[in-house]
Amino acid sequence: MKRPGNNPKRRIAPAGLLGDDERVKLADSVQYAGSGHHKRSPADYGLERTSPRPTKSLCDLLKVITLAEAKGLIRKGIICGMFSEHRYDAFPKFVWCVDVDGEVYEAKTDPMTLGIYHGYRLEEDDDMRDYVKAVWKQRCPQAGP
Repeated sequence: MKRPGNNPKRRIAPAGLLGDDERVKLADSVQYAGSGHHKRSPADYGLERTSPRPTKSLCDLLKVITLAEAKGLIRKGIICGMFSEHRYDAFPKFVWCVDVDGEVYEAKTDPMTLGIYHGYRLEEDDDMRDYVKAVWKQRCPQAGP
């Protein structure tokens, strides 16, 4: 398995870090808020406008992701144990998910918006993408790609 890079905060936590009930509780407690910095289209996020930054990955580069889909991806990632060990209080800094088309998404929170995540698609040149897919196949085979 390819190493994800040198950032220890951006590594997937060991499989048994949280039990099933703890993952469900965590998934029920997180919120998702879209960021205009990662979108070409405001879709149904309630954003007044979008302002994609050239240095930011776009979550809707290949297709528009609705708010319900984004919430479902972060929930599925948490239930499958696809989150970082590095935390802010009770919330992992990162959550990862692979959608039905095999696209890899990363969601992130920070101390200023604790428990509120925004997400984006991991691009092909990001080593984390292959790492997430490999772990996803082990932990979530029933969920698809």
